[in-house]
Amino acid sequence: MAHPRRFRFGVQTHNATSGEEWAQIARRAEDLGYSTLFMPDHFGDQLAPIPALMAAAAATTTLKVGTLVLDNDYKHPLVLAKELATIDHLSGGRLEVGLGAGWMATDYAESGIPHDTAAVRVDRFEEGLAVVKGLFGSEPFTFEGEHYRITAHQGLPKPAQAPGPPILVGGGKRRMLTIAGREADIVGINPTMPNGAADADAARSGTAEETDRKLRWVKDGAGDRYPELEINLLNFGCFVTDDRNALAEQFAPMFGIPAEDLLKFPHALVGTVEQIAESIEERRERWDASYIVVQHDAMEAMAPVVAALTGN
Repeated sequence: MAHPRRFRFGVQTHNATSGEEWAQIARRAEDLGYSTLFMPDHFGDQLAPIPALMAAAAATTTLKVGTLVLDNDYKHPLVLAKELATIDHLSGGRLEVGLGAGWMATDYAESGIPHDTAAVRVDRFEEGLAVVKGLFGSEPFTFEGEHYRITAHQGLPKPAQAPGPPILVGGGKRRMLTIAGREADIVGINPTMPNGAADADAARSGTAEETDRKLRWVKDGAGDRYPELEINLLNFGCFVTDDRNALAEQFAPMFGIPAEDLLKFPHALVGTVEQIAESIEERRERWDASYIVVQHDAMEAMAPVVAALTGN
């Protein structure tokens, strides 16, 4: 069945000073109409995503929880599949599983985990994705790859959602987006991270024109299943203002792009509530992007946009 491409919204957050504050954040996201609370997966100043997402799910009733995205290199995929299935089982089927090949150089440097070439990391990710999906299935799973070997493992508990929670694969280069088109339910079209950091070079790889090209890679990978996919865009900045031009001039240097390009940058939203809503509608028209994710610091400001567009 083709995806309806109706709008829904997620909020990405990463930390709280206490369990009660974390629960309040999750409940507030739910109350404001956000579909999903997402977490990144890094070794810096953030909560560990697996226990934190379970706590968020336990504090809410309808809010989905998800990862944006888990680094395949940080856990063996069998261990990860069991943890993810447990969240989905205990939350009553409210998990979205975001997986990626890893990019943040400081995580690898500080942990001592080998930061292999992109080609090797993507090879390993592709195998890890197959293992996670296979273990969500109903039958004992066997896998023989270069990086992982699984032998007749039943993979219990099973997730509440069958054949498993929706898989979100994010990426910015051809191979990852081709895999995403072929294997994922949700595809995150992202900037690339050429320096292993979210810097100006990364921003320049996420322009509107680059996103046109990246969507073609998704379509190439998906083939006939493309209409079934949900396209996701993560925003690094959302600025609600009555003077979008002045604010673009102020913040464009942070993204390393001209102010006029910031106004059409697929990973930032600038303007009044009405202008931002119009920009989001244009993104769905151009890139089929109906799943929009904002940062926690914009959660309240973006609530009127969420209320206006959700389900449309």
